[in-house]
Formats: sequence, C-alpha cells, structure tokens
Amino acid sequence: MFKGSITALITPFRNGKVDEKAFQDLVAWQIAEGTHGVVPCGTTGESPTLSHEEHHRVVEVCLEVAKGKVPVIAGTGSNSTDEAIDLTRHAKKAGADAALVVAPYYNKPSQEGLFRHFEAIAKAVDLPIIVYNIPGRSVIDISVETFVRLSALPNIVGIKDATADLARPLRIQAALGNRLCQLSGEDATAIAFNAQGGVGCISVTSNVAPKLCARMQNAWATGDLATASEINVKLMGLHEAMFCETSPAPVKYAASLLGKSTPDVRLPLVAASENARHRVEAAMKAAGLI
Repeated sequence: MFKGSITALITPFRNGKVDEKAFQDLVAWQIAEGTHGVVPCGTTGESPTLSHEEHHRVVEVCLEVAKGKVPVIAGTGSNSTDEAIDLTRHAKKAGADAALVVAPYYNKPSQEGLFRHFEAIAKAVDLPIIVYNIPGRSVIDISVETFVRLSALPNIVGIKDATADLARPLRIQAALGNRLCQLSGEDATAIAFNAQGGVGCISVTSNVAPKLCARMQNAWATGDLATASEINVKLMGLHEAMFCETSPAPVKYAASLLGKSTPDVRLPLVAASENARHRVEAAMKAAGLI
C-alpha cells in the first residue's frame, strides 16, 4: 500500500517547453529530502496541457531518476476512457508502480458511468490504480457506494480524496475496512484525514517543503502526535498560500524562489499575480524555507 508524503510534482517549463533537467533535479531532491513517493503528470503537473509525447516523457524521466527508490504513481486520467487506457498502458510499459486516475471531467458521467470508466481501465491494464476524486475540478463526486463496487476490482488499490469532507474517509473505512489505501488530496487537512482512516497525502506543498511534509507524516505514523501537530501548524500558512490562486501557479512561483523551476504555467492558466507572490513569499519565510 502507498502511504506517507507523496508529492504531486510540478512540471517545470522553460521557454514554453518541458525543462527536463529541472524536472530531473526536482525528483532527485524530493527523494533526498525523504519524500515517500512521487506523482508525475497529475493536476499539479498540468497534465491537461501536456501533449501525449510530453506526458510520456515526463513519466519516463521521473522513473529514470527514481530508479525504484520511491514509488512512482503516474497520472493517467482523462475524460476519455480510451485515452486514459492508453496513458495507463504507457505507464505500465514504462515501469510505473501505479496509476493515479482522476474522475472524468466535463463529461459529467453518472455513478454507473464512473464505475464503468474505472472498470474498463482496470480490466485493460494490469497496474495498481488509485482513483482520484476531486469534484471541485471534475464537477462529479464519486460516491461511497461506487467506491465499494470499485473495490471488488483487484487492481483498484486506493483513493486520493480531495473533497475536504473529513467524514468521507471514515465512511469508506466503515464500508471497506482497509481494503483501499486512502490518501488525502488536501494538504491543510492531511493530518485530520489520517485521524479518520487515511494513511498519507498526495501533496502540493511538498513540492517546496518535502522534508517537513515527510517528517510530519513520519511523526504521525510513529505516534509522535506532538511533532506532527507542530509541523502541521508551521505549514498551515504555506498550505493556504499554495491555493490562493489556481494551482499550480502559486506553487510554481514558490519553487522558483528555491531555484527549482521557472514560475511559468501554460494557458489557460496564468502566472501568480503580484498579490499571490507576496503571500507565497511571506508563507515561505514563515515556514523557514527562504
């Protein structure tokens, strides 16, 4: 099972193209800082604006650097089931440990449509799959009942929950026990999520604070609640700053302050505003990162 602090990696750009060297360095730094796993080509990686060739290459580069040191969970979701299958097949061929598959966005499928979408991917590709529920971006919410149905598929192994509903992991656990690993997709509630049955967080903040995020999750796992709480409080302002405007613009600006990336994002997203930059800088200073 996947657990701990798992970074939803940004995709660094330079002059409009993927900056492979910066991405390699970012992955290596994440591993050196104690991150427990990495996710290339997720929402934070701006996957909707990557070409298929870029998407494939980003996953491959991540795997080249990780070299089995930490799990690589490749983002392979799409609002087209066939496209999601193709991306998941590539992740399998490239050697990824699992796929993170987001709920189909824009199409607004029914619960039956959601089940069949994930079922088709799971049956087409023999790779562990984490189902990503983020109704704030995809419009639809995967119900607990649908997760119960999906849990019967052997390679559906986990959930990334970005609902910010802290009763949800408890409901899932009541229905399924520990059949699926539950990972938070909301940094600010990650420790509270663990208290309700979670085992970690797929994090945006850990792009720029990997050591602190990993230490926080390690402290929770070992029962050192005082340390987990202390770090959680220290990072709260940073968590909020990372989402003061549409992600990943703020976190890319934060990464630029550390020399890990340019602040560039691809349209239709735009770079962090002056106000957002001030908030990010203040939060980075408060957390002791700059």
